[in-house]
Amino acid sequence: MTENVNKEGFFKRLVKGLTKTRDNFVKNMDYVFRGFTNIDDDFYEELEEVLIMGDIGVRTTDRILEELKAKVKEKHIKEPQDCKALLIDTIRDQMDIGEAAYEFENRKSVVLVVGVNGVGKTTTVGKLASKLQNEHKKVLLGAADTFRAAAYDQLKEWANRSGVELVGGQEGSDPAAVVYDAVAAAKSRDTDVLLIDTAGRLHNKKNLMNELGKINRIIEREYPDAFRETLIVLDATTGQNALNQAREFSDVTDVSGIVLTKMDGSAKGGIAVAVQAELGVPVKYIGVGETIEDLEKFDANQFVDALFQ
Repeated sequence: MTENVNKEGFFKRLVKGLTKTRDNFVKNMDYVFRGFTNIDDDFYEELEEVLIMGDIGVRTTDRILEELKAKVKEKHIKEPQDCKALLIDTIRDQMDIGEAAYEFENRKSVVLVVGVNGVGKTTTVGKLASKLQNEHKKVLLGAADTFRAAAYDQLKEWANRSGVELVGGQEGSDPAAVVYDAVAAAKSRDTDVLLIDTAGRLHNKKNLMNELGKINRIIEREYPDAFRETLIVLDATTGQNALNQAREFSDVTDVSGIVLTKMDGSAKGGIAVAVQAELGVPVKYIGVGETIEDLEKFDANQFVDALFQ
């Protein structure tokens, strides 16, 4: 019962959080459906422009329109207005992530959280820890962002708030050493999920690659049985830039899921569709505010219903 109330509450917040996207992108889409009398090249061209402007991305837009054209042909649809439901379903199909997306919750796992500074990475780690703790998982936090002075303090605050333990190093210490200690602690304390916050620098790909490579090797060597998950945190307000960041990180580490934060401040909610379709990596969590309740597992049906309602 409580879960349904939470879901309902989150859906309302999601609807509210997607207001800017709806006012921008969905409204323009409706103009296209209402403004054309025929389904022709001009209609599809206009629709293409609206989707791209809505941060769906060029490649994803092409894919969506190809599918839409096939469905229109197959169902012998003549009225532009009748395309809307088909388009919504096509977008929904692009975003389905399947049941296995949260496998890490049911296994002894190590979750590496990556992303550039300022996207809400450390806060996301804290919120996730709290959520998992509420689901009766034994959670341990590893504070491997040793470059940003406030990162450890911020994480410590979350650890205290949610009642989870924290392993961290001094500012400027070797992140890989922190990970080594965190893995040892996770094994000895029979932890369910070890959540590791990493440094958010992207100014030098080679450094980032070396650092994440070193961290991954330590986890593989010291904890080979652990289920591995790497989540990248992206700020939805940055639109296509978020997609570029995800690509950069995908080049240097095996990203298995996306956390989209700050959806409530963004007119670029379409990025949730783009980032999933372009990278083949599912959006697993979505954030629409500051509190713990504002981070929820991503649900494609819920998202599309909130966007187009």
